[in-house]
Amino acid sequence: MSDMLRMLLSIAGLSFAMIVQNYGSSGGYGISRNDTHSPLAGSKSWFASIWSQGMFRSLGQYNYRLWAGGALVSNVGTWMQRVAQDWLVLTQLTHSNATAVGVVMSLQFGPQLLLLPLTGWATDHLDRRKLLMVTQTSMGILALGLGILTVTGRVQLWQVYMFACGLGCISAFDAPARQTFVSELVGEQDLSNAVALNSSSFNAARMIGPAMAGILIAAVGCGWAFLINAASFMAVLLALSRLRLEELHGKIKVDSSPGGFLQGFYYVWQRSELKAALLMLFLVGTFGLNFPIFISTMAVSAFHTGAGRYGMLTSCMAMGSVIGALMVARRARPQFLALPLSAAAFGTSCSLAAIMPNEWSFGMILVVTGISVQTLTTTTNSLVQLGTEPALRGRVMAILLAIILGSTPLGAPLVGWVADRFGPRWALAVGATSGFCAALIGLHHLLRRQRRWPVSDSFP
Repeated sequence: MSDMLRMLLSIAGLSFAMIVQNYGSSGGYGISRNDTHSPLAGSKSWFASIWSQGMFRSLGQYNYRLWAGGALVSNVGTWMQRVAQDWLVLTQLTHSNATAVGVVMSLQFGPQLLLLPLTGWATDHLDRRKLLMVTQTSMGILALGLGILTVTGRVQLWQVYMFACGLGCISAFDAPARQTFVSELVGEQDLSNAVALNSSSFNAARMIGPAMAGILIAAVGCGWAFLINAASFMAVLLALSRLRLEELHGKIKVDSSPGGFLQGFYYVWQRSELKAALLMLFLVGTFGLNFPIFISTMAVSAFHTGAGRYGMLTSCMAMGSVIGALMVARRARPQFLALPLSAAAFGTSCSLAAIMPNEWSFGMILVVTGISVQTLTTTTNSLVQLGTEPALRGRVMAILLAIILGSTPLGAPLVGWVADRFGPRWALAVGATSGFCAALIGLHHLLRRQRRWPVSDSFP
């Protein structure tokens, strides 16, 4: 326990130093060092400026604040289930078979690609609040079923496969609806900030949930993590039922013609910025965002640790992801340059993680990895939403989320096979390669755009 405590304190110190360097160099949250309303002065107006104009400005709106609170609780449960599910497959239902974990990931995230024509249409045409109430209820029922099977000792690998596939089908409708529903909560002006805060909340839960799951698994087993996740969906359902409907920002009416789905692809194809951003995301999503495989196999095969250390390592990456999301949130508008820079940082951090000698150093590198990957994904999300016409936003966001979540099934079995055949360190090398290739694509686009539009720096 003392080793774990020292490691967490070291990571916290590193994280704090990075925040100070990032914000302090510019005088904090958009406030100069000589400002009389600085945090050192303890002025209430300073806190008010952060709330209304700074990185947390979206929380000043009741509907978003209520939604964010419910989502945080639910996300903690979701991450508890993810860790417990991977650990259940890796250590109880198989003999450290990373390929089986890859199959679970494929079944859980594959429907994002297969159901893309339906999910984008549903997000643009149906009432998103009601759609979310249906999807959240359904996912809670699935978590309850898996939890009961696991607690009673009747769970089998094929059943985990079935539940993962069912969850993937429902999540395919839930994810684009959740992402685009934010624009109804805050409007266009604060959309970029709200997207970044959503990522901060998701990754704060990613920091808390795995740690709680590790303790819970060691104490009473995986099943109770599934049951807690089932209960956590009540928080989102309560938030959705208590929203002030009159304060929601209305949706743009969209064309319901049969060719509406293809309009999303055509729109992306006509925008070089969108094509470059989504291609970069596809590469990293396919071969790099396989951290359930990376971290679990490193924990078991390389470091020979238990569930507690595995949960802690997952939380280390989540800590970096929270920092990365907050760094994006403080910007008034996202910039494309952040994409190749963060992709290169991701490749570098994966390379370093692959050669780390122990879980201490591996965990600290995971913080940096979390910062880079979250900067990449959150910036891409903001750029795509702000750079897409509102009438097409649901379909384009469905494409983006299909790439983020649906591309993982394409690479997860390969990455799992590499981990089984050559070891987890070589699997991390595959992820590093994807980051460097994505960075080259981003730099190529920037050079082409510089020749065409020397002044442009972000999506119009």
